[in-house]
Amino acid sequence: MVKHLEIAVSPEIAINSEQLKSFVSQKLGIKRSEINDVRILKRSIDGRSKRVVIRLKVDVFCGDSKFEKEIITFDYKHVNETSRQILIIGAGPAGLFAALKCLEHGLKPVVLERGKSVSERKKDIAALSAKGILNENSNYCFGEGGAGTFSDGKLYTRSTKRGDVSEVLKTLIFHGADKTILIDAYPHIGSDKLPKIIQNIRNTILSFGGEIHFDTRVCDFIVHDKKVVAAVDQNGVEIPCETVVLATGHSANDIYEWFYKHHYAIEAKPFAMGVRVEHPQAIIDKMQYHELPRNPHLEPATYSLTVQVDGRGVFSFCMCPGGVIIPASTMEKTLVVNGMSNSQRGSSFANSGIVVTVNVEDFAGADVASTPPLDSARGAFNHPDLCSLSGVEGNNKRAIALSGLRFRESIERRFFEIGGGNYKAPAQKMYDFVKGKISTHLNPSTYHPGLISADFNTILPDFIVSALRSAFYEFNKKMRGFLTNDAMLIGLESRTSSPVRIPRNEKRQHPDLYNLYPCGEGAGYAGGITSSAIDGIAVVQMLVAE
Repeated sequence: MVKHLEIAVSPEIAINSEQLKSFVSQKLGIKRSEINDVRILKRSIDGRSKRVVIRLKVDVFCGDSKFEKEIITFDYKHVNETSRQILIIGAGPAGLFAALKCLEHGLKPVVLERGKSVSERKKDIAALSAKGILNENSNYCFGEGGAGTFSDGKLYTRSTKRGDVSEVLKTLIFHGADKTILIDAYPHIGSDKLPKIIQNIRNTILSFGGEIHFDTRVCDFIVHDKKVVAAVDQNGVEIPCETVVLATGHSANDIYEWFYKHHYAIEAKPFAMGVRVEHPQAIIDKMQYHELPRNPHLEPATYSLTVQVDGRGVFSFCMCPGGVIIPASTMEKTLVVNGMSNSQRGSSFANSGIVVTVNVEDFAGADVASTPPLDSARGAFNHPDLCSLSGVEGNNKRAIALSGLRFRESIERRFFEIGGGNYKAPAQKMYDFVKGKISTHLNPSTYHPGLISADFNTILPDFIVSALRSAFYEFNKKMRGFLTNDAMLIGLESRTSSPVRIPRNEKRQHPDLYNLYPCGEGAGYAGGITSSAIDGIAVVQMLVAE
């Protein structure tokens, strides 16, 4: 007999299998000896009351019933030169999971990645953090595994209606992830473990006959009769293709530029921009768990915050408990920051993006021909002829899409300039910011390249400033102590998603290029590791059905 239970237990009981069995036996009113096993199906931390508990969904195996361990396997097929070939551009989550799905269907994936392998990427990332040397093709965004490889490795997604989340999680487990990601409400791998998992995925692709080519940046496509017949790399080499999966990520501006230049459809979409907020982890622990020191059986506390300010969303993004802030620029003389944490989340600081929705109307008039002067980054662009998207077609519609890139880049360049170069980041204490006061002294920080005191009220667009100020007060009502000068704003956080969407029809094809399948974050259809992987899988399933 298998009984299903939902229970709330102390952290001590949750991690001790024997204590858990004793608790369950009392709950069911049966003898402890009658229980063969207790298997946790779902696990989450609940700190809403003064007593923090772990909520569990469990299967209890009683009597003659016994738990049979699931063996995770995938039916990858060996492919060769005679197999149907799928050209995949980008080796992030969308591209790699598309490649694995190709192998399940007997298709040969050929993956082109502009960046380097994981091991070589580490050297470029170290050079950026320690010496301020940026490789525009190999950094925290570009390279094997994409932006997720050296980020936090969070796997939570709301995209459950788009595909099978468990397939993605089981694929990661098959390639080395801990099985707890299947049960945790907010699964997390960690940037220390993700590189090895990504290498294992690469080995699977290669061992079954697929190809992966690093340092291969696609600069052009050759198109005949509305089909891409070849991709062209940075050396002018043509790579013939029959089918293309475009999975280039949210920072591949040159791909958007190609669509604009060659008059193929792209669309503007809202995105978000703001700052990284860094608190001492102890402050977040105290707010969420109600006591210090934190129970050693509890993970560093996290949070998720959202509020509407004058009809505009302000929300936390990629919250990294026990994490660090990293330089995530992909272009020279621009400054972008992001957050990451290792599997143990051992840093004494917590950070999160706090970002404001940027609507198309905020950037619709930005100059497409060249990046606007830095001063024009302050305040919204207001070109009445372009702000209304109804009925806008052709060149104007594509121009509006690129306006979002210009708007974002102009502010990233301003932050780089204010930081004084070498990827030092502007920073300001949180309470100083809302009071319009320059911080004369900055707090310790995990951001390795260094910080420069600056007034975010003067370097962020006005609508972002006003929204952040209001949001911080509202967040402080939800989490007393959130608004404090013990916390710092570090900027710029601008790569939550792309301002551009590459459209696709009901068959997931680009409407102008019948054998090109845009997918993942770069196409505007995902927002994170899991949702990008789901989209890559779905695209291959669709093209197989064609």
